[in-house]
Amino acid sequence: QVQLVESGGGLVQAGGSLRLSCAASGRTFTSYAMGWYRQAPGKEREFVGCITRSGGITYYADSVKGRFTISRDNAKNTVYLQMNRLKPEDTAVYYCAATAGVVLTSKSGYNYWGQGTQVTVSS
Repeated sequence: QVQLVESGGGLVQAGGSLRLSCAASGRTFTSYAMGWYRQAPGKEREFVGCITRSGGITYYADSVKGRFTISRDNAKNTVYLQMNRLKPEDTAVYYCAATAGVVLTSKSGYNYWGQGTQVTVSS
């Protein structure tokens, strides 16, 4: 069992930056690859990006590539989502997720989810 708690969301103007954190507790953090997803009102939860267990490989959705960066600190059991040059269309609840498997770009591949943190980007 893994518990995930996101933090760092808030209200920011377009063009600004935020850094989200996701703290994990429970089983060995390095056993899990981590992903970030987001869900805007009335829309399905969509993939933002993911990072492998070692942190050596990251992968992003086209909509955030070049603006968002995922990193992890395995000593702190924490994964981060640095969001730069934010746009109003980035407004959503952001979720982190953990998977013990190898499919990192599909919601169904993730075993554990956090409760989400709201990010609102004003124009």
